Amino acid sequence: MNKVKTRNLLILMHLFLAAFLAPFFLMVAVTGALDQAGIEPSIEDIDLELPAGTELDPESATLKEDIRKILAVQNIVLDIESVRSRGGKMTTRPTSRTFARFEQTQDRLSASLHKPGLQYSLMELHKGHGPAIFKTYQMIAGFALFLVIIGGLIVGVLTKTYRNKTVSAAILGTIGFVALAFF
Repeated sequence: MNKVKTRNLLILMHLFLAAFLAPFFLMVAVTGALDQAGIEPSIEDIDLELPAGTELDPESATLKEDIRKILAVQNIVLDIESVRSRGGKMTTRPTSRTFARFEQTQDRLSASLHKPGLQYSLMELHKGHGPAIFKTYQMIAGFALFLVIIGGLIVGVLTKTYRNKTVSAAILGTIGFVALAFF
């Protein structure tokens, strides 16, 4: 394949991947910017009344099923893919959708239901706390972003008119990144 055909193929792949993944990267950019700006996402927190004597063992092998049973008594059905358990606090996942939190103390078990707003849901997706299928999508998107960037650099270097501009921008970007991140 000659240089022009290679460049055209790289441009086509670069444009296709960038356009296909644009919604994902816009979500990451917007949620990251909102977070850095200190704009808090909304979430509705609802305390749940549990029957006296209700207990959960955070170390139980059947913790997910135990939580489902407790929620079923409350007429609550959640899509629980996993449970994050840390120090007696348990949170159902994904947290980008309605989820539950439990806290087991020596005295009692408390529970709450959390209904995230759009910004909260998007932020949870951004952090990797969404459904398992979305996590797979995120890994693919990360690899695709790598290809988009490398492809863009290669196309810029292969095109004589853009070569110096591409190399200069890459050097300036690298210097800026290193200076802001590490100094």
